[in-house]
Amino acid sequence: MIAFLRPLRPRFPMQAEAKLLTPRILSDDRGFFFESWNLERFNQEVDGNYTFIQDNHSRSKQGVLRGIHYQIGANQQGKLVRVVRGSIIDVAVDLRRSSPTFKRWIAVELNDINHQQLWIPPGFGHGFYVLSHEADVLYKTTAPYDPQGERSIIWNDPELGIDWQLLPNAGAPLLSGKDANAPQFANAEIFE
Repeated sequence: MIAFLRPLRPRFPMQAEAKLLTPRILSDDRGFFFESWNLERFNQEVDGNYTFIQDNHSRSKQGVLRGIHYQIGANQQGKLVRVVRGSIIDVAVDLRRSSPTFKRWIAVELNDINHQQLWIPPGFGHGFYVLSHEADVLYKTTAPYDPQGERSIIWNDPELGIDWQLLPNAGAPLLSGKDANAPQFANAEIFE
């Protein structure tokens, strides 16, 4: 039987419902095989009934930081994130005011060696920072992209205090215009 999900390791601040997925990898001199997605096992482990309706693929170069992104309204997205080439620091922030883990975050390294995935439920913000020369990030979403519901928070917000584990001597992260001008957490529209 393939071990599909394990809880987050204790060294990270715990987030209700966010889970680090660690597949059992079968490998030999030919290469490797693992089950990267199984609907029934996934929903059992996250104690939910989620359906993914869209897959996204992002390629970014070293030093790029994307986020913190989320969607409000009818198209709140859950995301299942993995890296198929390279290495990133993946971050999830609980943006639900009613949650006991409100404003807490986790940061995990996802890469093409550990093959781990991070489940980020609706109500969380998401971002990542690229450690490798380039990284290909794949993520499934539970709702379609909705430009009217799209929101963001500045990556270095002092109230959140996220440790992005930036590369030494790499300079400032490379940001999109949207991410560079994102609002502070105190001014962001978030979830109840």
